[in-house]
Amino acid sequence: MASECDSFKPFEFDSTLKLLSDSSTLKAVPSKFNLTNDRTAFTSDSLPTIDFSALVGCDPHQRSKAVHHLATACQDWGFFILVNHGVPERLMSEMFREMVEFFSLADSEKKQYEAKSASDPIKCGNFNVANTSNQSFTLWREYLKLYEYTQMIRVLTRKLIEAVCEALELNQRRYPDQAIGIPPHTDHGLFTFLIHNGVAGLQIEHDGKWFNADSPKNSILVNAADQLEIFTNGRCKSVKHRAVVNEEKDRISIVVANGPSGEAVIGPAAALVEKDGRAKYRAMKYEEYVESQLTKSRIGGKSILEQQIIFPAN
Repeated sequence: MASECDSFKPFEFDSTLKLLSDSSTLKAVPSKFNLTNDRTAFTSDSLPTIDFSALVGCDPHQRSKAVHHLATACQDWGFFILVNHGVPERLMSEMFREMVEFFSLADSEKKQYEAKSASDPIKCGNFNVANTSNQSFTLWREYLKLYEYTQMIRVLTRKLIEAVCEALELNQRRYPDQAIGIPPHTDHGLFTFLIHNGVAGLQIEHDGKWFNADSPKNSILVNAADQLEIFTNGRCKSVKHRAVVNEEKDRISIVVANGPSGEAVIGPAAALVEKDGRAKYRAMKYEEYVESQLTKSRIGGKSILEQQIIFPAN
C-alpha cells in the first residue's frame, strides 16, 4: 500500500522555474505554482534588536541587559535583529556573489546536485508541497543546501544559547551540548540566521497578524527554532514565517540553520519540567524530526512542532 508521502518529492529539480522567471513573454503563472497565499502584512518597527557585542562584552551591567532583552525577544517575538555580530561585510558580499554564480549555471550542471534524501550533504532544486487534500504544488523558488561547518555562525549560536540558558537559570555547561516563495512554516533546530541581498520578502506572524521583517544592511535576522521551543518547554517561541516573491527583482537569502547532533534526542529541559510540573512537548531524535518536517508536513495541516505538543489531561 502506498503511503501518503509517496507523491511528496521535496527535492525534485524542476528546470522550468528559471525558464519561466527569465521569460519576457510570461503572462500568467502556471497552475502548478498557484498555491493561494495572502501576502498582506503590517509594517512594524518593534522587532527587537540585540547587540551581540554587549552579550560578549566585559561590562556586566550591559551584558545583563542584553541577556534580558534576548530572552524577551525569544519569548515575545521569536525573531530579532542581531547587530555588531562580528561577521565581516566582505564575507557576506562574497557569499552572495557565489550564490548568484551557482544559480546562473546551466540546469544540466545544477541537476547533478539534485538530492534524494534529507541527509545528502549537497542538494539543490525546487520544493514541492502538498495540502491536506493531497494537491501538489511547486514553490516559486530555487535552493541550494549545504551541510558544512560554519565557524563564525557556530560561535554566535553557542553564545546565544548560553545567554538563553542564563536567563532561564539553566546549567550552561550541560544544555548547549545537547506562487509564493515559501509558505508559512517554522524552522527545525535551535537558531536560524538569515541575510538577504536587499530585496525584502520575509514576513513573520506575531499575535495573530503578519508583519514584514525588514533587517538593516549588514545585520543578521535571527529566529528561535523548533528545538529551542521544545527545549525551553515553550518559553521561547518558534513562530511561523513565510517568504513572498518580488515581481521586479530576484530575492536571494542565505540561511544558516543550527541544530544539535542528529542522534540527539531533544525534549524539554528537566529543570524547566520540574518548574512547570509537566513536559509540554514530546522528545524526539533530531534527525527523525528533520526528516519528518521535510517529508510529512502538509500545508494547512498540523506542523511537526504542533504534533509534539502534549496537552494536559482533563
